[in-house]
Amino acid sequence: MLLRELTEGVVGIYGKSGDKTVRKYRCTSGSRKGRIVAKPSTCTAPRNVKASRTLKTTKRQKGANIAVKTRRTKKSNPKSLKLKLHNVGRRTGRKQSKGKRI
Repeated sequence: MLLRELTEGVVGIYGKSGDKTVRKYRCTSGSRKGRIVAKPSTCTAPRNVKASRTLKTTKRQKGANIAVKTRRTKKSNPKSLKLKLHNVGRRTGRKQSKGKRI
């Protein structure tokens, strides 16, 4: 059995670490739902309140600048473009709900 088969609440994806493409995980449950993390155990780890407050403050102050730089990187950086191709299989396999949401 692989580690990926034993973990619940995570989905394996590829992400960037520096200039390399590495294996990462997206949390599908818990307080970090939707976040990309390096280790599956991070998804269920207790929260660091001080760090989360600092991050919220930083995002409030510099969020717009970060968004612009991220958008530019994802459009033009060859590593980011390659990464999209690696993760495309994760998005296409899902079934769409036919019913309307209320």
